[in-house]
Amino acid sequence: MRRPRRPLFLARAPYRRRRLRDAARILPVLGLFLLLLPMLWAPDARMALTAGDVIYFFAVWLGLIVVAAAFAPGLSRGEGADEDED
Repeated sequence: MRRPRRPLFLARAPYRRRRLRDAARILPVLGLFLLLLPMLWAPDARMALTAGDVIYFFAVWLGLIVVAAAFAPGLSRGEGADEDED
């Protein structure tokens, strides 16, 4: 007797939860890149902060908080029984 074949594609909800978890894992790396970006565009190796640098820093920080807050509801849902363990 044959075993029932597993579906080739995942259902939408588990697939989206996995992609959301992947995006949440990449968020700190993206944040680090965005916070270090002013060092790349500085014309010289200056260590003094300008007002624009501080505003940029807090804008990126606020943006990361907003994105993490947007991800939180989708990540707080538990692993459903419909998701297979790999």
